[in-house]
Amino acid sequence: MVELLTLVWLFHTDQPPLSTLSVQAPQAEIAAPTNGPGSFTLKLTLDLKRFEGEKEVLEIPEVLRVRLHQHDPGDRTRQNYPAYQLADGSVPVLEATLVLHSLEHPDWKDMTIGIPLAMLERWEGEHELVLHFSGPDWKLYVDGAMLDNDFPFGYPRWPERTVWTLDGEYGRSAALYLPGIRPESRRVPPPRTAPGIQYWLPQGHNNWVGDVATLSHQGRYHLFYLYDRRHHQSKFGCGAHYFEHLSTQDFKTWTEHEAATPPEEQWECIGTGAPFVLNEQLCLSYGLHTTRVYPQAKTTLPAQWEYLQRNGRTGRFDRNTAPGVPAGSTYAVSLDGVARFRKSGVMFHPCENPTVYTDPSGRLRLLANYRSQGIWESDAIDGGWRCVSPQFPPGGDCTFFFRWGEFDYIIGGFTGLWSKPASAPDSAYEDLARQGLDFYDGSNVPSVAQIAGGRFLMAAWIPIRGWGGNLLIRELIQFPDGRIGSKWMKEITPPTAAPRALATAVTNTAAFPTESQSFLLECHISPFRQTPGQLAISFLPRSGVQAACELQLHLGNRRAQFGPVSAHGLPERQKSLREGGAPHHAGNYAIENLLGVDQPFTLRVIAQHSQKIGGSLVDAEIAGQRTMISYRPELTVGRLQFRVEGVQLDRVQIAPLKGRDG
Repeated sequence: MVELLTLVWLFHTDQPPLSTLSVQAPQAEIAAPTNGPGSFTLKLTLDLKRFEGEKEVLEIPEVLRVRLHQHDPGDRTRQNYPAYQLADGSVPVLEATLVLHSLEHPDWKDMTIGIPLAMLERWEGEHELVLHFSGPDWKLYVDGAMLDNDFPFGYPRWPERTVWTLDGEYGRSAALYLPGIRPESRRVPPPRTAPGIQYWLPQGHNNWVGDVATLSHQGRYHLFYLYDRRHHQSKFGCGAHYFEHLSTQDFKTWTEHEAATPPEEQWECIGTGAPFVLNEQLCLSYGLHTTRVYPQAKTTLPAQWEYLQRNGRTGRFDRNTAPGVPAGSTYAVSLDGVARFRKSGVMFHPCENPTVYTDPSGRLRLLANYRSQGIWESDAIDGGWRCVSPQFPPGGDCTFFFRWGEFDYIIGGFTGLWSKPASAPDSAYEDLARQGLDFYDGSNVPSVAQIAGGRFLMAAWIPIRGWGGNLLIRELIQFPDGRIGSKWMKEITPPTAAPRALATAVTNTAAFPTESQSFLLECHISPFRQTPGQLAISFLPRSGVQAACELQLHLGNRRAQFGPVSAHGLPERQKSLREGGAPHHAGNYAIENLLGVDQPFTLRVIAQHSQKIGGSLVDAEIAGQRTMISYRPELTVGRLQFRVEGVQLDRVQIAPLKGRDG
């Protein structure tokens, strides 16, 4: 169960509106302040009803327009509006478009936020819409709930005088406040809950989980994730991510905290980092991807690189006094040891995805990523970082370190994994991915943390139609030679209703209806001794094979793969990561060097359908030692087909997932 932060936002003020509109007076002249305000708030009372085509609800020429329109139910690009549809399949949408102006990016103009009306509990009738522009934020609230936002660059250019208009059929009244009203939040008990953390998504139509960073501290497991809207398309494609925060003490009940690093300036684009503990304080390192917005010459990076080259170590740069726009590595500190983070305002390294950690010997270290590389050390977080391993790791997006028993490991973002004996020097790391011994299974940017009982968890995200998607957590297994496998974590495996038997045994070909769109399939597999076994399980819609998915196991060569359904025999061979495949795309791919499949073993597969992702996740656990997951757009499973050769499937059963259909 996930306890979600439930906030109602209030816009109270004694400040009179600059201008108002009503059904009786649907037009009025606006005389804006001379240089335009830094913020504004628009309150609009809507009278929503069914409509055809497009309806202009409100317009401030050259500044803002609010409209209703019918969205294409097949178009999930950017806003993912079809996540919520009316019973007839239509997708009516409410949108607000703000026109921005900046010297740096004159082509960055129209910024649109919006919602599918079906996400409102009772969408027809009267609702209060609030649009609030603060500078760093452009937000849309309906009935006190913030339902969409984006992160502007630039400001509206208010005409000296203009006439704004209201359509009285859909808008009952409007009030414009310049400058804007500062919203106040009020937490509303009881909190909302979500059914579980595995495959979890933030609430909303276009909200996704991005890069994950984890740490267990004082008995609490902390999970930070880059909060994404629009699959990296916010702030005109810059992403404009920031770290949100979940935590748990028992892995059954999770708490959603307030954002750890919310954007506060228009230049902020936050990149991946890592939580760490320093002087018994919980901290979070992260990067400032300011070069997505400003050229590097206008940021603090030239000064930071010059200091490093001159002194052989990094310096301390304060965001308020350093030359240029802040960029590079920074960190935040928890004020209460659990949540309530405060940004330090200090830039300590020019890399833009810093992984700060304290190694088992007590050394403060940093793995440099994105525009830098290597292992660095320092006596203090605020500066003085010197490189102790210039060539390894080779940079990339995001790397994480962990020690497990007698082995050290470094994860390399989407595809990298290195290991060495803990007693060996840093130069002794071996490339496990190149050997086909990696643990990538559809996950992206995994982070590993040790929890109580000597257990290790890997958390990541699954890509859904682009950057960002569902949260994924695995429990890891370590073998004596240091190799790492993965399995489902018992505490977070989705609960099921009572199972029903599909077959006592399958030795050739068989097909069955699933009855439920989201379910757990389980079977016991016995390989024949005289021949290498193989099997294929097709996850099919109720009719046809479009968007279908097939899980294949080739026991003789210890491979498994997700691929398309083949009408005759087992389909074409997919590629593993070592062979040039792309497991991190979570589509069609293979994994190698399966363990435990040369003797009887259990196969478990979860299929979960979701209207928000517009398809299904198919997640397999093989012999309790290796996992793999695939996202299948447009797939709603209605049938299963089994094809086996050289193996026997026993005790084949299926159980609906509780609360997960739809």
